[in-house]
Amino acid sequence: MEKAQQETIILWLKRVAAIITIIVWGYLMAIFLKDPTPFAEPTPYYTGSALLIFAVLTGVFKGLEYWKQQINM
Repeated sequence: MEKAQQETIILWLKRVAAIITIIVWGYLMAIFLKDPTPFAEPTPYYTGSALLIFAVLTGVFKGLEYWKQQINM
């Protein structure tokens, strides 16, 4: 595979990962917001799920950046 083609694949994988992350986060927030409990009770779940979801996205981005760095060597 050519270097430019691999870089294009990495770019699109980043975009897809970001879109999937936002969709999953929005879905979970919709589930949490439908919960009839007061807002203060599930707040740790909101925070924890957002941190976990975006930590996974950060890990994916770091992995893709590492792959891109290996291509450019």
